[in-house]
Amino acid sequence: MGELLNGWKRTCYCTELTEDDAGREVTLMGWVNVRRDLGALIFVQLRDRTGLMQVVFDSGALSPEDFARASSIRQEFVLAVRGTLVRRAGAMVNPNMQTGALEVRVSEFKILSASETPPIEVDDDCRANEAVRLKYRYLDLRRPCMQRNLMLRHRIAHCARTYFDEQGFLEIETPVLTKSTPEGARDYLVPSRVHPGTFYALPQSPQLFKQLLMLAGYDRYMQIARCFRDEDLRADRQPDFTQIDMEMSFVEEEDVMQVNEGFLQRLFKETLGVDVQLPLLRLPYAQAMARFGSDKPDMRFGMELCDVTDLVRGSGFSVFRQAAEAGGSVRCINAKGASAAFSRKEIDALGEFVKTYRAKGLLWMNYRQEGLQSPFLKFLSDGEREALCARADIAPGDIAFFVADRDETVFAALGALRLKLADRLGLIPENEYKFLWVTDFPLLEWSEEQQRYVAMHHPFTSPKDEDIDKLESDPGAVRAKAYDIVLNGVEIGGGSIRIHSAELQRRMFAALGFTPEQAQARFGFLLDAFRFGPPPHGGLAYGLDRLAMLICGTENIRDVIAFPKVQNASCPLTGAPDVVDDKQLAELHIRCVTEDGR
Repeated sequence: MGELLNGWKRTCYCTELTEDDAGREVTLMGWVNVRRDLGALIFVQLRDRTGLMQVVFDSGALSPEDFARASSIRQEFVLAVRGTLVRRAGAMVNPNMQTGALEVRVSEFKILSASETPPIEVDDDCRANEAVRLKYRYLDLRRPCMQRNLMLRHRIAHCARTYFDEQGFLEIETPVLTKSTPEGARDYLVPSRVHPGTFYALPQSPQLFKQLLMLAGYDRYMQIARCFRDEDLRADRQPDFTQIDMEMSFVEEEDVMQVNEGFLQRLFKETLGVDVQLPLLRLPYAQAMARFGSDKPDMRFGMELCDVTDLVRGSGFSVFRQAAEAGGSVRCINAKGASAAFSRKEIDALGEFVKTYRAKGLLWMNYRQEGLQSPFLKFLSDGEREALCARADIAPGDIAFFVADRDETVFAALGALRLKLADRLGLIPENEYKFLWVTDFPLLEWSEEQQRYVAMHHPFTSPKDEDIDKLESDPGAVRAKAYDIVLNGVEIGGGSIRIHSAELQRRMFAALGFTPEQAQARFGFLLDAFRFGPPPHGGLAYGLDRLAMLICGTENIRDVIAFPKVQNASCPLTGAPDVVDDKQLAELHIRCVTEDGR
């Protein structure tokens, strides 16, 4: 059994102490990181959330009984130590520790808790795989890198609250148990005990409630909100996640973007010491797709897409000609100076890579010293070759890659290829942060699966004023008052100006294929509220987890979440989701049925 504190108080954290504190009596508390027994001296690295401090147990300064207790100390024991802070002498200084010039000479100590040998290494060199680390997440979280990540995440949240408070925003909580409004990702449903056969939904976002707050007159709202979406997981996605959510009244797009640029400037200065230059670049969606093949382009390097459709529309190469005649396009990426960088085997592998984006294949033109080389060169006239080289700036030493297909396929394939080539060629600079606003998104996109238009962002996004008349006649051509904020090729937030007219909202629902009855059943509370003077409003939400991932410099979102789920949305630590007993199900008026109906 561990000893009790009995009134002991920690005087400071390990790394708060400096050489100026030498001679001070201190009380430290934490875990044993490393222990070395030299017989008459026992050296322990004590670890708390800030870092390490060496503490020394000297047989000459302790009673035989206390020194025997010190001899029993092992890794991950929890200690409270009192003693004098002293400077280390000469060769005893550890340059690899923040406090390597100091140590505490122990006069008293308590073993607050013993520990078994941990199943994983509690350090940044941990070799355990992620599944084991997540099973023992409470130990994994002791590792310095994880503690740094979570403390940095705290600073992000604190900065958000401070900044938006200074800008006049009110932090208001919205419900976690709410109404299912399926239009987007799947809802997580919660059965009601009191109302048999009915269900709450966990919120995918606070969207509707923050719009109602604008209608209620709280013209500047923010919240660090928990959200839930039952969708397939990726490295940067979790079923339960956190948003930095904000909304403003009496604003247009530029107003929202300016407020958020100020936040990003403040955030990156406070967390990374990076100066973000304002205003941030704006790029319409159509240009982003045409130039980079992506609505979240990485702007740290060039290698833009080049449209050559008009040059090959009448060529003798059927692949190019047929794609153009079918209303698609032929586009290429020129890897400048990379002619000799790719073997034929690597080029073939790139061809297989673009097929994962539904491209039929990848064509290439390699400009070597001996001249142009390409499998389709013989089908082009001299004039067409010259025009292609001039348009795409293909010069000796370059290699260009072509995809011919429907625009959406060309963009997806070449957009992904652009990133792959940049990584392969080392074109992406480290420690550089390139922000971008992508604007003027399509309001709607056609879903082949549902055979109807669906909202690209959500059904409450306003169309651009000049496009409202197209909502019925040409819905696919309607642009939205929507904007995403992108950092280094990752979308970190998105928002829009919202519809604040009941009539326009009904037209939007109709464009999405809702009957008036369906719209009323799902969103009647919003339409009813719009009868009572809604102001123009708009906002934005950041993915806090994704933002923290980028600031912490990790590629895995689970590295910035204390207790994350894995790929199948389960929790290795707790075993959730799990079965519940029949009594609980009966109280909820639920019966589980197997696939065979039993």
